[in-house]
Amino acid sequence: MAKSALLKSSIAKKYWMALTGLFLCLFLAGHLAGNLQLLVPNNALNFNQYALFMTTNPAVKLLSYLTYISIIFHAIDGILLAFQNKAARPINYAKTSPSANSSFASRNMAVLGTIILVFIVTHMVNFWAKMHFDKNIPLASKEVVSQMGKTKMAIGVLGSQNPFFPLDSLGKLDKNILESNKLQVLDVTKVIAVENNNDVVFEGYKDLYKITYDFFRDAKYGLLFTIGYVLAMLALGFHLWHGFQSAFQSLGINNKFTLTIKFIGRAFAVIVPLLFAIIPLYIHFTK
Repeated sequence: MAKSALLKSSIAKKYWMALTGLFLCLFLAGHLAGNLQLLVPNNALNFNQYALFMTTNPAVKLLSYLTYISIIFHAIDGILLAFQNKAARPINYAKTSPSANSSFASRNMAVLGTIILVFIVTHMVNFWAKMHFDKNIPLASKEVVSQMGKTKMAIGVLGSQNPFFPLDSLGKLDKNILESNKLQVLDVTKVIAVENNNDVVFEGYKDLYKITYDFFRDAKYGLLFTIGYVLAMLALGFHLWHGFQSAFQSLGINNKFTLTIKFIGRAFAVIVPLLFAIIPLYIHFTK
């Protein structure tokens, strides 16, 4: 009974909010470090190799599952806390005014969190789902100069018998090659071409760099996608502005290091969303 009461208490919910929130801050930092490669001109090969590693390495995949669970738990816990706080004060005050001790972020954490959750869902539909399930996704490629001139070739990963594989004009494996080979698009980013005798003759990966650039440079909706991404990062900044310090306070380790935590939290809340926002702005306006 006591255990059940503890799990249902607001204190327990705040502990879980704090722990999942801080874990997601670590995820944001790591995700940003990888995505900053998009700001490097002509860096498709490195970015695609990074994407392949991040989606196939067993340890990283485990961290990904923990991230998904943390996002879901953080969102549900936040909703429950919001309802619990509302139920504790069912009747609004006759006159309400923002407290001098409360910030815009602290008063609107639920709204900001909802905006971020909507962004995460749409972001995963546009990138994560396409990466995992779209079998028509273009392959990572480069122009190879030979005696026949310049040819667009898919790039193979280490261990492949053939480092390059012919592509057609759309960036897919050449149809003539496919007449004598079977193409298998594996889970995540890996793509292999298998001969009829089941010998792997090529192992490559999807061009996530091109997908990202095409998304934010889309002729019709690119600017809208860019603005939406930047606004979502603005909401994330406000959410972190209050949430980072609040997490340490909920865990009871804020008093001794209040000033330091506040400084680090506010720096994190500004720098991380700002750098995330710069990426689509750079991609869209440097055509």
